[in-house]
Amino acid sequence: MTRTGGKWFQKHGTSADPDLRLVCFPHAGGVPSFFNGWPRHLPSGMEFLAACYPGRQARFGEPYAETLEDLADQLAEALGPHTDKPLALFGHSMGAAVAYEVALRLDEKYGVQPVRLFLSGQSAPHRAERSNLHREDDATLISEVKQLGLSTAEAMEHPELLEIALPTLRADFRLIETYAPPLTKIKSPVVAYAGAQDPDCPADAVCAWSDLTTGTFEFRGFPGGHFYLEGYEFDLLLHIVGHLKDDLRLAGAVQAASAIRSGGAR
Repeated sequence: MTRTGGKWFQKHGTSADPDLRLVCFPHAGGVPSFFNGWPRHLPSGMEFLAACYPGRQARFGEPYAETLEDLADQLAEALGPHTDKPLALFGHSMGAAVAYEVALRLDEKYGVQPVRLFLSGQSAPHRAERSNLHREDDATLISEVKQLGLSTAEAMEHPELLEIALPTLRADFRLIETYAPPLTKIKSPVVAYAGAQDPDCPADAVCAWSDLTTGTFEFRGFPGGHFYLEGYEFDLLLHIVGHLKDDLRLAGAVQAASAIRSGGAR
């Protein structure tokens, strides 16, 4: 398994010529290692890319993105060399908004529509309740993050780790809390996920992502809170991979039909 992909992505894959790439965008304060368990659930032929935002892990010390739109601009550009194969995008929490914005830019800049967007733990931007946590004091911000239920949140009990994590959290909360969505419809089908006990993501607000696609829409709920996906990794990936296999079969059928038509035209 390789772990290369430039500074923007950690890439995992066993195929030199993948059929499809699944690109994942983490939550506020998140890092690509959050997805370390995911590649083992993917079949051969599916390559996995986990985004690394500036200012964390291998990119520690780099300036944070100024806006979520700026971050999406840079991510879409970094994905440019990977658009030779079908792409699917997954984003959790803030990462869902990032995935949506990246999809818009891929279409505008490269004429590429992801085969599917998987948007998790995030209300649609026109239904999201506004907050201002990035301006709150450290104790308030830390308390809010702990309430979200991330398994690694206890690391913030250690002052030396908190000193590293807190600026990243504050910078990312600023991105999502100052985000001004365009509410432009994407062409890709959307699957939205949420934890049934996530108070910040009521099902109706998550289902409002259906307003922002001209493709099909599906909602799937899981037991648990905001980070339900930590406890249901296998079930979530089973659902995602099932869709991607269907998408690949459909893409193959369309390509074959196109080839037959082209042959007939000659």
